[in-house]
Amino acid sequence: MNQSTIDEAIYNKYIAPTKLKKERYVGIEIEMPIVNLDKQPVDIEKVFDMSRNFQTEFSFDVCSEDDDHHANAMESPFTNDNLSFDCSYSNLELSMGKGKNIHELKERFDSYYTFINHYFEKYHYTLTGMGINPYYNINENKPVPNERYRMLYHHLHTYKKYKNERRIFHDYPEFGTYTSASQIQTDIFYHELIDVLNAFTKLEPYKVLLFANSLHPDEAEYLCSRNMLWEYSMQGYNPHNIGMFEEELGSIEELLEYIKSTSIYCVMRDGKYINFKPTVIDDYLKRDKMEGEFFDGNGYRRTEFVPDIADLAYLRSFKFEDLTFRGTIEFRSMCCQPIQDSMSIAAFHMGLIDNVGELAQILNEDSVLYTHGYNATELQKMMSKVELPEFVNREKLKGQLLRLIDLADRGLKKRGYGEEKYLLPLYDRAEKLSNPARDMHDGLMKGRSVEDFIKIYS
Repeated sequence: MNQSTIDEAIYNKYIAPTKLKKERYVGIEIEMPIVNLDKQPVDIEKVFDMSRNFQTEFSFDVCSEDDDHHANAMESPFTNDNLSFDCSYSNLELSMGKGKNIHELKERFDSYYTFINHYFEKYHYTLTGMGINPYYNINENKPVPNERYRMLYHHLHTYKKYKNERRIFHDYPEFGTYTSASQIQTDIFYHELIDVLNAFTKLEPYKVLLFANSLHPDEAEYLCSRNMLWEYSMQGYNPHNIGMFEEELGSIEELLEYIKSTSIYCVMRDGKYINFKPTVIDDYLKRDKMEGEFFDGNGYRRTEFVPDIADLAYLRSFKFEDLTFRGTIEFRSMCCQPIQDSMSIAAFHMGLIDNVGELAQILNEDSVLYTHGYNATELQKMMSKVELPEFVNREKLKGQLLRLIDLADRGLKKRGYGEEKYLLPLYDRAEKLSNPARDMHDGLMKGRSVEDFIKIYS
């Protein structure tokens, strides 16, 4: 396949849709752990019972079933809201169809969440707002039995093949079954694309200070272990597929070159996913054939196949600022938040994106974090941990966080929907230099129980 064909296809997938945007909508995705309060593994039959009743209550249509004919995704034909199970049946996701303002999405989310938790009460189950299932080591952590999640589970377990390549891997390949994110998507316009990617990349160290919420019992140094789990897994085999842009982007052309340097690791042929060693997409599309493996119903078999330009549909990165084929930016670095604060992430991003010029100026002139010889990626990792670096002046850090929240507040007031109220918990976090994970960490150190925080965060 020649280079011009590849370049044109990538441009049409990622860049062209941004030229079609006329309005800015927002979509919100919230993944939440399902917790069995009896400290037993989640019984998926009870989850199926809840989802059947949810479907009836809200007139959702089943859009995906697993191999055993259980619904693992359903959608409203009226709002495009979606209930699904992310990787496992103990991780429930509510994805709200796009809206003009956060209020309308919150109203629908609250109705779904209330119904689900009320239904779960009779089983002594609950949803809770945490980035890691607090009983992850009790649950079975099995993937949803369908083509996609079986492939993903298998892919994550192949890391042992590559340990001799001087790559660092953790030993939690099941992490996808018990980690929960809170993501938003918003329309991006062509003229602002590079500015938004650059500014929000530099914002990441400050974001993790506000939103960290994934304590992992075996990784005690982290308040936000989700990002570590992604980075040191097969998803991070190619560092360009995860995390942040290491260098500031100068143009659309540089962004396209970056996308061409990301890797593809699966395609579908004849209804079956084929998994293979992550391969840079620019190289993959120039090959005459590839080798991979697929599940034949009993085990994995080797196969050969021919790369095709249509395989771009299976190229997916997990950048913190992820440009999608929909002409949207998906902000995906944040942990699931305590449910009462569930809209704070959307409010923060929507308040800043229309003020991206002022946001960039604040961060380009930053002397609190960015004048100590570290780049955004290094700083984000430092701020993800329990202990702040010695060079951080806590009062100046607090002031900079408040300045960023104030900018988001002004942006939301300019939008005119009254969404700024969702920023209130962030002011409290900035004043205390805390976040949900730090509150939980400190509480556990003082003798409070995990069960206390399951309840508080639900």
